[in-house]
Parts: sequence; structure tokens; C-alpha cells
Amino acid sequence: MAQAIEEWYKQMPVITRSYLTAAVAITIGCSLEIISPYHLYLNPKLVVKHYQFWRLITNFLRILMIRIEVSTLKLSSTFNMVSVYMPDLDFMFHMFFLARYCKLLEENTFRGRTADFFYMLLFGASVLTGIVLIGGMIPYLSASFARIIFLSNSLTFMMVYVWSKQNPFIHMSFLGLFTFTAAYLPWVLLGFSVLVGASAWVDLLGMIAGHAYYFLEDVYPQMTGRRPLKTPSLIKALFADEDVVVARPENVRFAPPPAEELHRD
Repeated sequence: MAQAIEEWYKQMPVITRSYLTAAVAITIGCSLEIISPYHLYLNPKLVVKHYQFWRLITNFLRILMIRIEVSTLKLSSTFNMVSVYMPDLDFMFHMFFLARYCKLLEENTFRGRTADFFYMLLFGASVLTGIVLIGGMIPYLSASFARIIFLSNSLTFMMVYVWSKQNPFIHMSFLGLFTFTAAYLPWVLLGFSVLVGASAWVDLLGMIAGHAYYFLEDVYPQMTGRRPLKTPSLIKALFADEDVVVARPENVRFAPPPAEELHRD
């Protein structure tokens, strides 16, 4: 079992493996109170005034878990409240989505284009951060956006949205209850999040960021012939992408044989 997990982990592409490792390590560190989440969450004032720029990155590395207050009885017969972080159903789903759809995107849609995949994540993180910062300035929406201090779940949902747009006709099943095509996957998961009591804003932000990337990367270039999200050369220099070679089996025809060969047989 341990060897199978090790092989599965080693076979992950580099971006997926790195992001998943960091997210799991920080999430477990916070749940064990080794790392304080107060040093990780997105706080615009601390970023701007106290130059705590790491918060722009760390808020994407902690997957939210449900917090439970537990009463513990000490020897002195006094009760003490202890915070325990438990993985709820929504947390398990988002961890699964992170491992699955991040890997699918990097291995298939962005195969041989690691720099482009990294740039997609960077674009999504920038859009999500901008939405939260701007939304916090809007009078009637500021209270809702102020509660969004970790954007890891939103970034995961963005990857799910982009994958669904790249593979819209794949048939899927949700918990064996009903089937649908991948184009409706984000909406099915949004409905599930609402049913389990999670914030719909988190998934909606991911859908907005995902649609922004899909439009600028796939739709807009077809309309105008221009590609605004071209990966900068600086990012391309960080990743040595390998050429994708598709081997063609021998004696395999991709067109009907000539008429002469049919008459010979």
C-alpha cells in the first residue's frame, strides 16, 4: 500500500506534485498548531503597510477544514476549550479535486507546456486576489469578501472549471446518483457545496477566474487572432519543457487503401 502511494506520488507532474505537497504540509501544520494560520491568511493591510508579501502566496496553500471546539477536563476539574480541525466532506472533495484535476490539466491539456500551466495558475491567483481586494471596497459586498481569507479552494475550483471547458463531452457520475457531461461539473459541485453548508462565494470566485482564463486563452484568440495570455519568456526560461512525441504504430492506416490494393486482394 505504501509503495503504491509512493509510486503514485512520484508519477505526478512537477507542478501538481509541488503544489499538492505544499498544500498538504501547510494544512496539516495548521491543524496540529505547528503553523499559525494567522501568519498565512490574506490581509491587504498587512501586505501593504507591513510588507508581508508572503501572504499573497500562503493563502493559496491552506485547504480549509471545519473547526470544532472540544471541552477537555483537566485534573483540577476545570474545563478548557481546545480547537480541533477536522476534515469535513467539502475539504475531502477539494483535496481530491486538487490532486485529480491539477494532474489531468498538467498531463493532458498542458502536456509539454509546464510553463503555460504555471502561468495559468499565476493568472488565476492574480484574478482571485484582485477580486477579493476590489470586492472588499464595495459597500454592500465588503462584509462577504472580508470573510474570504484563504483562496486555495477557489484556485482548485478554477482548475476544475478550466478542465470542464477543455473536456465538455466527457460523461461523469456524481456519487452514483445521476450522470451528466463534464460541461456541467462546476455547477454540480457548486450545488453540492451549498448543500453541505459551504460558502458559495468560494466556488463562484473559482468559476469567474476559470472563465476569465478560458475566454482570454481560447475564445478571444479565435475571435481576433490575438493571444493576450501568452506566457512571458521569463517564465518559460524557468521550465525546460520536453517536446511531445506521438509514436505512430507500424502498419496502421489512417485513410482507406488505394483502389488498386483492393482489387489485388
